[in-house]
Amino acid sequence: MYRSSVAAKVTFQVAWDYYRNFPDLPSEDEVCSNEEQQRILNMRSAVHLRAAEKVKNALMKNGGVYIKLGQHISAMQYVLPMEWCTTMQALQDQNTASSLEDVDKVIKADVGRSIDDLFSLFDPKPIGVASLAQVHRAVLRDTGEEVAVKVQHPMVRRYSDIDIATVTVMFEFIHSVFPDFKFMWLSAEMQNSLPQELDFRNDKSNAERVVWEFAKYSGIPLTVPKMIQASERVLIMGYVNGRRCDDLGFLRKHSIDPESVSREIGRIFAEMTFVHGFLHCDPHPGNLFVRPCDKQTTTHGYNFDLVLLDHGLYRQLSPRFRYEYAEMWHALMKGDEEQIKYWSRKVSGTDLYQLFSTILTGQHWTTIESKALSQTTSAAQFSLDSLMDRQPDILQQITEILASVPPVLLLVLKTNDLLRMIDMKLFADQPPTVRQHAQLRSWLRISHYCLVTIRDIRAANINHNLSRSSIAQNAKRLYVKF
Repeated sequence: MYRSSVAAKVTFQVAWDYYRNFPDLPSEDEVCSNEEQQRILNMRSAVHLRAAEKVKNALMKNGGVYIKLGQHISAMQYVLPMEWCTTMQALQDQNTASSLEDVDKVIKADVGRSIDDLFSLFDPKPIGVASLAQVHRAVLRDTGEEVAVKVQHPMVRRYSDIDIATVTVMFEFIHSVFPDFKFMWLSAEMQNSLPQELDFRNDKSNAERVVWEFAKYSGIPLTVPKMIQASERVLIMGYVNGRRCDDLGFLRKHSIDPESVSREIGRIFAEMTFVHGFLHCDPHPGNLFVRPCDKQTTTHGYNFDLVLLDHGLYRQLSPRFRYEYAEMWHALMKGDEEQIKYWSRKVSGTDLYQLFSTILTGQHWTTIESKALSQTTSAAQFSLDSLMDRQPDILQQITEILASVPPVLLLVLKTNDLLRMIDMKLFADQPPTVRQHAQLRSWLRISHYCLVTIRDIRAANINHNLSRSSIAQNAKRLYVKF
């Protein structure tokens, strides 16, 4: 009851603030000076900031699923207001650890054995604490194997259903008062994703599938911890040492090239997206570790392994989606506006193809339109701040896109955003020539995977409701040289 009352209170406060204090943007017919327009933008920004701060404080009070919601918002920097994303970033480090007594109770209830029965050593201090679970380092009593033990916080499952329902009501109420607030897709996504993340048996099966999918790629330095045992709330896996992939000090200490790390992360997720159709949808730096190794003893030839963690949130991408998504990217690479418009409608379900292209690529439409995307050496240039200077109503258009796109595309966009954020950190102290070279390689890699996907899915005779003439016309792309 307390948690719902906290949510209800902040919902009313935020809705009222938006209703009373959020000014409309001037229409195209209205004459408005630059100073007046800036004043309106500043007022809108202030409301966003106040609302985000109030919601953040409420999420911190309630914890668990609410913290997860805030972390999800913080990762959407390319599609949500900056004020919301930056405010919610504080929640990345606001997870409270469960007591050792509670951890032991969860293990006993799920596994049937106590900590002392299962482990000869068990570090009472968790090595990681997240919104839904925490991880402890331990040694199995039966085998002597060093392991990592992921244990769900005891109260998360009890409150998850009512928390999700409360968040849904919150968003619907704010939207009813303030129609421009069209973020109900966030609560819908939580309703779909959270039950999967709360069952750690999914972690085990997803991780094992990734190992199987990448078994034939000896040249990719991907490591997935060995899955030993899983129940709904307890996961025991092999312990893998390493540090966050964006820890530049750690990379320098071990002579690991940030560009190589970026390139191989890009390859892994391109394979998942375009080839396997089985996508890890939460690749933040805490889930991607780098482990130094002797390149002379590896098959991939690098002096590091990329350790992929937290396998609770995946999406299966259908052949149709992968085909249309690849065609969309291919049209973007060529700067073919008619094809971009066509495939944007197919993929996103909206007609705002220029803005959707900008969100997808991280580049301004002028770069895409000039047919220079596959040749550009510029890093991602798109931000809400820069676009709002040109189009004050851009946020409303973005919310329209996000409210219309298929649910699976939302997670693909989120994954893209997280990977861009990793790249920004990896190249933060690199000279411009290195960043430019890496960006160009990234575009060429995407082009390659798009061509392979288009070719392979056509060869498999997947029906995409395209006419024979359209297929024949589009088939010419397979012979374009990059």
